[in-house]
Amino acid sequence: MGMGESVRDMLARRAAQEIKDGMIVNLGIGIPSLVPNYLSPDVHVMFHAENGVLGMGPTPQLGEEDANLCNAAGYPVTVTEGASYCDSSIAFGMIRRGLIDITILGALQVSEKGDLANWIVPNKRVPGIGGAMDLAQKSKKVIVVMNHVDKYGNPKVLKECSLPLTSQACVDMIITEMAVMAVRDEGLVVEEIMPPYTLDDVLRCTDATVHITPHLQESEKE
Repeated sequence: MGMGESVRDMLARRAAQEIKDGMIVNLGIGIPSLVPNYLSPDVHVMFHAENGVLGMGPTPQLGEEDANLCNAAGYPVTVTEGASYCDSSIAFGMIRRGLIDITILGALQVSEKGDLANWIVPNKRVPGIGGAMDLAQKSKKVIVVMNHVDKYGNPKVLKECSLPLTSQACVDMIITEMAVMAVRDEGLVVEEIMPPYTLDDVLRCTDATVHITPHLQESEKE
């Protein structure tokens, strides 16, 4: 993590490295919405939103917002050349047909089997599960970006999720401020360590069975 770079920005920057030219990408609210800021100029993708926009661009400059143009969370967006609009049923049809190459989501918990809990803490009011359930089940690759532990210091990567699930066995990759982990057939694999953390830090803050890739590397510093 570079000087002055926040954890949120670091997570978004690392997640952006998973996006390749020509993909259709859906971004969850929060940290995932920062991902477009870190895409290489050589990577041309179409960002998809459940409310019916395909081809979202950067956040508009202050004062240049279009009240009729927003993402699924209601925040103002711009569109790129070639963008198109549809109703939500068509937008969800794209998801359910498996046409989304990557979805990047936040999470409350992820299990070692790739189960995802990201929509509710019991007894707290929320607007609903939204599109996360469909995206988690049908996207070709599901990436979670989140803090490694919660605000009380409890691990968020667990053997079994204790919160209500969004979807089972759906997560392919977890990116935290400590590590990059992949969910594979053999289980949860630590692939990268984020400076200044160590493998011991990651293992201490993870309440799950993990495997270590033979090619374990330290992520690049910015």
